[in-house]
This record gives sequence, C-alpha cells and structure tokens, in this order.
Amino acid sequence: MRDWIEAARPRTLPLALASIGMGAFLAASAGHFRWEVLVLTVLTTIFLQVLSNFANDYGDSIHGADGSGREGPQRAVQSGAISPAAMRRAMSIFALLSFVSGVALLLISIRWNTLVLIIFLLLGLLAIAAAITYTAGRKPYGYAGLGDISVLIFFGLVGVMGSFYLHATFFDSLTILPALSCGLLSVAVLNVNNIRDIKTDSLAGKRSIPVRLGRNRAVVYHWLLLSLGILCSVVYVLLSYNTAYQWIFLLSVPLLVKNGIAVQTKTKAAELDPYLKQLALSTLIYVLTFGIGHLL
Repeated sequence: MRDWIEAARPRTLPLALASIGMGAFLAASAGHFRWEVLVLTVLTTIFLQVLSNFANDYGDSIHGADGSGREGPQRAVQSGAISPAAMRRAMSIFALLSFVSGVALLLISIRWNTLVLIIFLLLGLLAIAAAITYTAGRKPYGYAGLGDISVLIFFGLVGVMGSFYLHATFFDSLTILPALSCGLLSVAVLNVNNIRDIKTDSLAGKRSIPVRLGRNRAVVYHWLLLSLGILCSVVYVLLSYNTAYQWIFLLSVPLLVKNGIAVQTKTKAAELDPYLKQLALSTLIYVLTFGIGHLL
C-alpha cells in the first residue's frame, strides 16, 4: 500500500486542485457556486492526477528517464516495487474512474445540452489521453518538450474556465486571466521538476524545455512564468475591481519569490526537490487568497 501511495504522489494533488478551486471561487463570486459540482470536479481531478502520476512513473521507467542514474525520488516501477503489468492495470482502473466520474459531473451540471455535453466529453477524453501519453506510449509528447503546453491548457484554461462553466453554465471571457495565472504557475512546477532532472532527462533523450534551453536560461524562463502568472491576476483585479480585498492574493507572492530564488541558487537535485512541493502548495495558497479576496 505504501508503494502505491508513493507512486500516486500525493504532493502533486494541491496543484491539481488549485485550478478547479480557482474556477469554483470565481463562480461563487458571481453567485453560481454548486456543491455537487465541486465534489465531482474534485473527484475527477484527483483520479486524473493519480492516472497521470502512474503513467509518468511507468513511462519514464520504460523509456529510461527513471534509470539507475536518477537524482530525484525513486519511482515505483524503476525500483521494482510495482511491476509494469500491475502499473498498467492501475492506469486502466484510474482511466475508467476518471471517465465515470467525469460523465457523472457532466450529467449533473450540463444535463442534456447535447452540444455542450459532447464538447466537454471530448475535453475529458483528451485530458485522459494527455495524462497517459505524457511519458507513456511510443511517442510520449513530454519527451518532445510539449509538457509545458499541455499543463498550461489542462491545469489552466480547461481547469479554471471549464470548472467555472460547470458551476455557472456560461463562459466569462475575463476568467481567462486567472486561468492563465493557474496555468503558468503549474508550468513553473513542471519546470522545477525538469530543471532538477536535466542530466538524466538529457541522457534518456527527454527533450524538456530546460534540456533544450540549458539550466541558466531555464531559470530565466522560471522567473518569467512566475512573473506572468502574478501579472495576469493583477490585470484581472484591475479590470474587475470592486474592493481592496481583491488584492489579498499579493500576500502569497513572497512564497513564489522564495521559490524563484531557490531554483536560481540551488543546483543539486536533492536540494531542489523540496521546492516542487513548496511551489505546488504556494500555488494552492495563491488560489485560496485570490478566491477569498473575491468573496469578501
């Protein structure tokens, strides 16, 4: 059981929940929050994140990124704690759970609006496919350096704007700004992971953005992600300003700055690894302060 829990990587869940939390807060501030939608979006998101983590564990092990020279935390398939066959079965189970939970969510929220139902169903299937094929499959897109784009889309635009729609059943074009904030900060978490693994990823042929840029430019890219994430929220507040409470989210900015400094100064994988969790939690705190500020 401990091996499976470690393979599920619970420390990644705060980041996964941040985007749907942002969507729920925005819907609540507009007077359209629904508890049943929140519960099912949380369940679906957790299932998708665990599926992604299992697929990442499996894919990196079979493609060589999680070989004996890995400097980050040891993975379950790599270490032999979980067999590849068992991991494939677990991936199938969580793909099914994600699908069932997602369909239930759509039926409760959208009901029988056929066109919208089809669109969201396709988005759900794409999310499942993206979770699996990031590092698994014959041509994993994470090895081509496309993981950042996928994270921006699913942890940002789809996660925030999609969850807002499921609560409110309409789109608000202005929500693209907090959606981009969540997406950019989520990409920054992936960037910390990829900077940590530059050496082993390069040897395995995994052409992540930090591998392509080199460490120094990847650090500049990291500061850019953090800065643009904050800027999008600032612009949103300026365009939707009602009360000074909306600026509460700025209290969490020092946590993001701390992460940027750590990424810039800590060059050893073991020293950098804790800042993956730190940034994931900081992103969740960022969302909570942003959301609470818009409810006050």
